[in-house]
Amino acid sequence: MSIQIPRGTQDILPGEIELWQYIEEKAKDVCRRFNYQEIRTPIFEHTDLFQRGVGDTTDIVQREMYTFEDRGKRSITLRPEGTAGVARSYVEKKMYGQANQPTKLYYNGPMFRYERPQSGRMRQFVQFGVEAIGSSDPAIDAEVLALAMSIYEELGLKEVKLVLNSLGDKESRDSHRQALIDHFKPSISEFCEDCQNRLEKNPLRILDCKKDRDHPLMSTAPSILDYLNEESKTYFEKVRAHLDQIGISYVVDPTLVRGLDYYYHTAFEIMAEGEGFGAITTLCGGGRYTGLVEDLGGPSSPGIGFAFSIERLIMALKAKNQVIPSAPKLDCYVVSLGDEAKDKTVELVYQLRKAGISADKDYLDKKMKAQFKAADRLDARYTAILGDNELTQGKINVKDMETGDQVEVELDAFIDYLKEKTVGGK
Repeated sequence: MSIQIPRGTQDILPGEIELWQYIEEKAKDVCRRFNYQEIRTPIFEHTDLFQRGVGDTTDIVQREMYTFEDRGKRSITLRPEGTAGVARSYVEKKMYGQANQPTKLYYNGPMFRYERPQSGRMRQFVQFGVEAIGSSDPAIDAEVLALAMSIYEELGLKEVKLVLNSLGDKESRDSHRQALIDHFKPSISEFCEDCQNRLEKNPLRILDCKKDRDHPLMSTAPSILDYLNEESKTYFEKVRAHLDQIGISYVVDPTLVRGLDYYYHTAFEIMAEGEGFGAITTLCGGGRYTGLVEDLGGPSSPGIGFAFSIERLIMALKAKNQVIPSAPKLDCYVVSLGDEAKDKTVELVYQLRKAGISADKDYLDKKMKAQFKAADRLDARYTAILGDNELTQGKINVKDMETGDQVEVELDAFIDYLKEKTVGGK
């Protein structure tokens, strides 16, 4: 019986992976220009990290985590998101003691959530994320938002909008929390079991419920913006002023609630606009967090970050028919005729590769015609033809596959000749 790939996962094959690499390199280049550095954390962590960092009332912790007991009887979880692991590393490696602050990091890698697989929602998915930890300046919020929007702009995805909200500080959230409890409590029996459990623990999460989003009380729920104290209002106004200053357009949505417990003040999403995107319209989400680092044993270190799914970004690019880069052409395919020539091509292909030229040859003893077909399939820029007679004469024929022109080159000068045509001519 054949073994198939687990449900909710995917193989990314040659021909597809080039788009992933293109997106990742674009995002990394934007981060470089914003002075963010890469961090790589384990794909599994102790379960306590996510229970404390993400929050017991979240869907992630309650039903979506891949958790298991290892041979040492320790509870281990495959990471469902990136922020908690970055914060753990920030504390454990004492990054808060470094001279340059805030600590500005980005990550890229697989995450795992057990949920029903559907278009744009996988059980193993890849997130690109950014975290800036150690500053409570509204300007860093604007910087992070600008960084996120810049990635989409660099990729040519213009039909997106930045949706913004403020969740306020602790005092503001506490006031809003009580107002939500008072609003929902008389009719809480009409809501799902999850919402009923959240009423006292974290009523803000009710607003994020997918099952009850059409309930009439949702549209009349108290707005957090009506409960912001002066400090929170001022903070939000400064974030918006900085965005206006640098020309980043946005929409304020007081119903926007992020699904993790550690968010305070700025919360945001980047949404797809226009036709063709399908049901999945949220491309990116994030916000400011306070208390996460402290909960993990570190000093007071507020932060802000975001993450986006590479899979969803690819869906958006394809939906808008963005130009998707193709696999790079092979520089040279070496065709051989005769046993001695065949043996010589092993050396030639190696020398080409050492010179920075992408090269390949036949390894299946194909006839010359079939070797030329292989060169065509690989979209080779040049084909070098070496027979036993040419080898004896110290010659090799090089054909430009685009123009059809063919020249005879001294074998000793072949590598330099092709290097000038490919590496030197790029």
